Amino acid sequence: MLDTKTHFKLRRFVTELKSVRGRHTELVTVYVPAGYDIIKIIQHLMQEQGTASNIKDKTTRQHVIDSLERMVRHLRLYKSTPPNGLAAFAGNVASQEGKTDLRVWSIEPPLPINIRMYRCDQTFVTDELEQMLAVKDTFGLIVMDNREATIGLIRGKSIQVIKQLGSNVPGKLQVGGFSQARYARLKEEAEHEFYKRIADIANTEFLALGKDLRGILIGGPGPTKESFHNRDYINNQLKKIVIGIKDIAYTDESGLHELVNKSQDILAQEEIIKEKKLVQEILELLAKNSDKVAYGFSDVKKALEMGAVEKVLISEDFKQVDELEQIASTTGAQLFIISTETKEGVQLRDLGGVAAVLRYKIDY
Repeated sequence: MLDTKTHFKLRRFVTELKSVRGRHTELVTVYVPAGYDIIKIIQHLMQEQGTASNIKDKTTRQHVIDSLERMVRHLRLYKSTPPNGLAAFAGNVASQEGKTDLRVWSIEPPLPINIRMYRCDQTFVTDELEQMLAVKDTFGLIVMDNREATIGLIRGKSIQVIKQLGSNVPGKLQVGGFSQARYARLKEEAEHEFYKRIADIANTEFLALGKDLRGILIGGPGPTKESFHNRDYINNQLKKIVIGIKDIAYTDESGLHELVNKSQDILAQEEIIKEKKLVQEILELLAKNSDKVAYGFSDVKKALEMGAVEKVLISEDFKQVDELEQIASTTGAQLFIISTETKEGVQLRDLGGVAAVLRYKIDY
């Protein structure tokens, strides 16, 4: 899974590429696989320059030939293929007919490129990079007691509800009602039916995720969750990846959030928890020791320039990331891009989109 900073930069790169439209099939996309000889790619592109001379339309022909020339010159800057391969793009981005504005983009991707590609089209081919952006790490969530259950997922940083279920398990035995033995039998049958319904949905939904499902968390009040887990309701393959069973108070959607919060020891390395903790640190300092916090672009920038920043948190919606990142890199400040998919992420956005934990108190 990509960290938020890497994910943000890759997504911004892809967004820029997708905004470019060629007037004809004149935009050049090249993917160099990890471990592939970049010299062979250069030789291939030089051959394609000769082929491009056969394009009938004069303007398109010249744009393709020029783009390939720029691409070849760019690739020659690399002594060898980077460890994860290379994606490069070239083309005329001029918005007016008859104008020429040739540009070249390239990126050493965060994950290995496994395909070799050369293509001319009206758009750049970004599928391979977009696949890297797809959130793959997912955890299954089940919260339950004998009254109700909610099944959900953590996908990246977002908690999603799959299904909420109510049960037919009878409550406490009433005077004048069933005999104790019959009540116990009916209760056991109703529990079995309820647990089976929960498991059927969980098995179907979770197994469909395949290798993307990294684990399952189960929570609820009382012993119901343990009874459910210890019997053979959940598919054996899924049962092996149950990574935590937690006592929680609620079994509705809020129970899913409570389960995630109480599983921080288990999910400590996941981005959803790391981001929550980072923003919570800022909020706690604001409440208890506000001299150790700066927020808003101008104050954070000044604190960075003074070398007073330990950590800087920037909302993914914030526009001036590059400027702050450049200053942070020269002063040793840690920089984190925070998504807006969590409550804490929204709180950071509402603080102005940027906040910092300071090494020491400063005067503005």
